[in-house]
Amino acid sequence: MKAIVIEKPGGPEVLQLQERVQPQAGEGEVLIQVAAAGVNRPDVIQRKGYYPPPPGAVQDIPGLEVAGTIVSIGKGTTRWKIGDQVCALITGGGYAEYCAVPEGQCLLIPSNLSFAEAASLPETFFTVWSNVFDRGRLQPGENLLVHGGSSGIGVAAIQMAKAFGANVYATAGSEEKCAYCQSLGATRAINYKKEKFRDVILQETRGKGIDVILDMIGGDYTADNLDILAEEGRLVLINSMRGDEVSVKLSLIMKKRLTVTGSTLRARSTAFKASVADSLLKYVWPWLLSGTVKPVIYRTLPLRDAAEAHRLMESSEHIGKIILLI
Repeated sequence: MKAIVIEKPGGPEVLQLQERVQPQAGEGEVLIQVAAAGVNRPDVIQRKGYYPPPPGAVQDIPGLEVAGTIVSIGKGTTRWKIGDQVCALITGGGYAEYCAVPEGQCLLIPSNLSFAEAASLPETFFTVWSNVFDRGRLQPGENLLVHGGSSGIGVAAIQMAKAFGANVYATAGSEEKCAYCQSLGATRAINYKKEKFRDVILQETRGKGIDVILDMIGGDYTADNLDILAEEGRLVLINSMRGDEVSVKLSLIMKKRLTVTGSTLRARSTAFKASVADSLLKYVWPWLLSGTVKPVIYRTLPLRDAAEAHRLMESSEHIGKIILLI
């Protein structure tokens, strides 16, 4: 099969199209002929040499989400049959013509979505559900703040929280991105290059603050995040793009009874990921089928142009997801 391989840590140019041995479906797995693969920021970090795959995962082929057709079924697999069209969360190996995946990490593609649209779902939707709804315990009527609202994670979080009945605020880096966040359902999107999100949030909520913050920024955002949380508020961290060592006022956490939590997804167990898939199928897939929640695709590129996809990702010009077509 053809696959994009990280030849060595470095810039986008280290992504090379090569021939690799086609994987086989192991016990409890299916083999997917990949039609489309999502590009995510963790792929970029892995390419640079800072985010190694967990033991047992494909080590030098990036890609954490795919969509395609099941062409082979491993021993003990019961959920799927050959010919089923699915999207799947994987630990690596998505930038390729074929990918072996545990059966519980697959989801049937909604009938109204294309392969490219379906490939944009797993990494972001699994992340948002497990962090905003499970760890963050978001409730209808509560206030959610999404940092990086125009990212793949951001556009999913805004739509899912809005469909759930929450009030959503977001930050983004341009007026165009802010306008798009509001078109997806955000009550107010804040251009962090022109405004302080702390001040805007306190004004917009009349001092009440935010119940749940989904933060991929970290660093100097942390103090302001804690300051604008309402009593019993929850700060959920999924990345630390501006640094992971911070100074905070512990007395503020105690006074307002705050929860500071977070998670990473890639190294979690197959059983955990399967449980998240079940929740998505039950609660989120109906929103996709009805059009209440929609995939947001910024650009599609052929597999051979993976390096260009990474350059685009690093530019942060995009709104939504970047997809490779195989």
